[in-house]
Amino acid sequence: MEAPAAPQGPAEPSEPAPGVEITVTSPEQMRELGRRLAEVLRAGDLLMLSGELGAGKTTLTRGLGEGMGVRGAVTSPTFVIARVHPSLGDGPPLVHVDAYRLSGGLDEMEDLDLDVSLADSVIVVEWGEGKVEELTDDRLQLRIHRAVGDTTDEVRHVTLTGVGERWTATDLGVLAV
Repeated sequence: MEAPAAPQGPAEPSEPAPGVEITVTSPEQMRELGRRLAEVLRAGDLLMLSGELGAGKTTLTRGLGEGMGVRGAVTSPTFVIARVHPSLGDGPPLVHVDAYRLSGGLDEMEDLDLDVSLADSVIVVEWGEGKVEELTDDRLQLRIHRAVGDTTDEVRHVTLTGVGERWTATDLGVLAV
């Protein structure tokens, strides 16, 4: 006779996968990174983008939109908070959120009904740290680092870190090509 199985507790949060760092030297390369990233995305994916003003978050998202084949120009949703870009084909829509002006955490984000959209969409949240992590256990965090101050340096260092089962099973190294 077998011993009864031990009771299962709540799932432990997944450890982040090792980060992949990609150096980008122009806005066009940032858009191209977004286009390549679109190839590995699927409905239900949450991407959190962080970086200083002007780092390239919206430029990367513009490339995502191009790669996903969505309708409408991808521009910063700073003043409307969120924009939905429906797919022109059979792919998921892109929901682009700028949480910069939102001071609250998930409570304020819940007003946007992102949890309703998540299963059927790819959601990209700029400035989402500390605000959207509770939407799902799986997310891709992109941190864009650039030189600050009086500089015309276009070099950006993009660190992609997958969190959760979805991203630990995904080889982000293919994006560094």
